[in-house]
Amino acid sequence: MPSALILIADGTEEMEFTIVYDTLVRAGVSCTSAFVSDEHREGNSGSYESNPPFAKGSRGIKILPDTYFSPQAATPDEYDLLVIPGGAKGAETISNNSPIQHLVREYLQAGKFVGMICAGSLAALRSGLSKQPLTSHPSVREQLKDAFEYSEDPVVVSGKLITSRGPGTAFPFALTLVELLCGKEKRAEVAGPMIFPPGTFA
Repeated sequence: MPSALILIADGTEEMEFTIVYDTLVRAGVSCTSAFVSDEHREGNSGSYESNPPFAKGSRGIKILPDTYFSPQAATPDEYDLLVIPGGAKGAETISNNSPIQHLVREYLQAGKFVGMICAGSLAALRSGLSKQPLTSHPSVREQLKDAFEYSEDPVVVSGKLITSRGPGTAFPFALTLVELLCGKEKRAEVAGPMIFPPGTFA
């Protein structure tokens, strides 16, 4: 069974997190969400290792992660896919995290998949990835356009790196991850019961 680690922080965009998590689960992917703490989080005493706090999303929705982010438990030996959602504040926390930057490079070097959506694509820049096709939310385009082959496509696949644009592209992003992990037949099997409008990305 393929496995995925989906990161979350305060300020993560809720749709980008939940749509990806839910869609992957529907495909039979074993998913784990890991809370990435902001060092400046109010009341953060470092006491959350076994019981992470609720992450407060970009629209104020509280989500309880499965575990607290640990670099030692997040290696590509443990998971087939690493997912970095957007949401300005959450993406900043995640993309500026040095262990996560290292993991992004490690996953790609190991031939594992890395998915980034919306402002989460800043992690490609912060991780020092080579110039390659990439997309993101328009709000961070200026930070990325010179370092990458910037695209306006809803989903961009560059080897093992998959990037997407925002909440409205979360479904095609998630279904692309399903296809890469589980095949085209599984993508179609998952998309069917979701009842997408005819002619859409499903």
